[in-house]
Amino acid sequence: MQALLDHARSFHRQVADAGDTYRRLAAGQSPQALVISCSDSRVVPSLITGARPGEIFELRNAGNIVPPRWAADVSGEVATIEYALEVLGIRDIVICGHSHCGAMSALAEGSDLSLLPGVDAWLSLVRPALVSRVAQHPGSLERLVQLNVVHQLATLGTYPVVRRLLDDDELRLHGWYYRVDTGVLHELDEDGSFTSH
Repeated sequence: MQALLDHARSFHRQVADAGDTYRRLAAGQSPQALVISCSDSRVVPSLITGARPGEIFELRNAGNIVPPRWAADVSGEVATIEYALEVLGIRDIVICGHSHCGAMSALAEGSDLSLLPGVDAWLSLVRPALVSRVAQHPGSLERLVQLNVVHQLATLGTYPVVRRLLDDDELRLHGWYYRVDTGVLHELDEDGSFTSH
């Protein structure tokens, strides 16, 4: 922790050395995409994409889950998605799942989450949709993570603002699967398969 704290305390020097970059950022933001990814510390969207400050808007949570509309009365996820689309004018959304995902492993293995009631409740948002698919693809965490990405894209499509923009051809949705151990990124193709390019 000390190294992180030391860096945070000295970061203002890097800002000073960056010239006008941070002053321009202070005037407003216009990110190119919203990236919805897992909060896993090994998955860093700006590192993966090479984005600089101000270039991507990030939403991170356990399992890169987009809550269903019925469960989203008060939700940071919903607020972030609405703000990204309606205020920032973002027109590309990426759902990024990843290998070695603890949330998806818990679903795949049927883990006892009684000591983690918040995690259990959060995963209950996707458990019914994914649990039957786990049975169809036993032992394949990779496939489950990819199915989760597809499921989250479908859930995203039920949000009124997303549906409106999709219907008007003003929004593009992207599905990614990132391998932590190799750094390889697989993209969801129109045929429903994930391929690296």
